[in-house]
Amino acid sequence: MKHHIVLRIVTKIMIPLIVIYALYIQFHGEYSPGGGFQAGIIFSAGFIIFSLIFGLDVAQDAIPPEVARFLAAFGVLLYIGFGLACILLGGQFLEYKVLLANDQAGETLGIIGIELGVGITVAAVALTLFYAFAGRERE
Repeated sequence: MKHHIVLRIVTKIMIPLIVIYALYIQFHGEYSPGGGFQAGIIFSAGFIIFSLIFGLDVAQDAIPPEVARFLAAFGVLLYIGFGLACILLGGQFLEYKVLLANDQAGETLGIIGIELGVGITVAAVALTLFYAFAGRERE
């Protein structure tokens, strides 16, 4: 795709906007529809567009498959970690109000934390699946 200069320039402009929108969806999801799943899909879609324009090798140099697999596991562990922290602090699994002295602040922290875990996991799994399907002709 090196000869498609317009696509490459437009992609370089759009990818940061897609990532910023994904972050907006991620952290605004507590107050409106959206959150971790939607943000993860938007982020991975932006990265897949990058891969389609600049090539799979360039994309795998930016985020190697091993890193994507690690992030998928890390996101799940983050989610579980918030649930276990709630249990250790005397509440039930994902009963966020026990996380902080103020119930509302604890719920806000808990929701943001698990949504971040979901977002990281969804983005990493979608990226891992894309790598698996896009690279299957190489083998």
